[in-house]
Amino acid sequence: MSTPDVITLTRPDGDLPVHRFGPAEPSGAGIVLVQEIFGVSSYVRDRARDLAAQGYEVHVPELYWRIPDHEVDEEAEGMLERGMELMAATDWDDAVSDTLAATEHLRGQLAGRVGLVGFCYGGGVAFATAARTEVDALVSYYGSALPQLLDLAPQVTAPSLHHWGTEDAFIPPATVEEIERALDRDGVEFVRHEGAGHAFDNPHPAFHHAEASAAAWPRTLAFLDTHLRR
Repeated sequence: MSTPDVITLTRPDGDLPVHRFGPAEPSGAGIVLVQEIFGVSSYVRDRARDLAAQGYEVHVPELYWRIPDHEVDEEAEGMLERGMELMAATDWDDAVSDTLAATEHLRGQLAGRVGLVGFCYGGGVAFATAARTEVDALVSYYGSALPQLLDLAPQVTAPSLHHWGTEDAFIPPATVEEIERALDRDGVEFVRHEGAGHAFDNPHPAFHHAEASAAAWPRTLAFLDTHLRR
């Protein structure tokens, strides 16, 4: 099991904290894991540990670092509203630039390949980052900003995997179809999980869909294994 620590990357306006999860048995490959709207939550840290357990060096940039009080109480009734508030207070270009900096830093630390994995807000940030630098794999779980990012599709050349829930209230089926048409090319995979809503992989009772989560994660690991270890 990996032991997390925090490194800092110098940005033009301060220091970006990046949570590092080192593998016990390194594969030489790395992943930048991009947070959902709730920040670097216990769920995001658990997923980082899961990936580190597979041999990946995992770095998780803390994209809300410019906001003095950016913690989200995962047990609070207003959790969703708080996450939306923090996302709205974070400049999109700053979030993408921070993720790009984390990706380039990780690439410089490794001899192997580097991928991006993002959840919700992070799925869109990861996609936008992949449009600005070459990565070896991209996995987006219900990327909420993708409908506004389709003009970047020609610039995202990495193999990519996109997970959707068929009952997602934020990204309805018609929007998913539009996204899939824009992104469809060799190397791009789409998986729709029947009956799952938005954030279905998050274990919080308000979001979790056990069957979809259980199906999506092995598919994600297999995809990463194919493109980051070959």
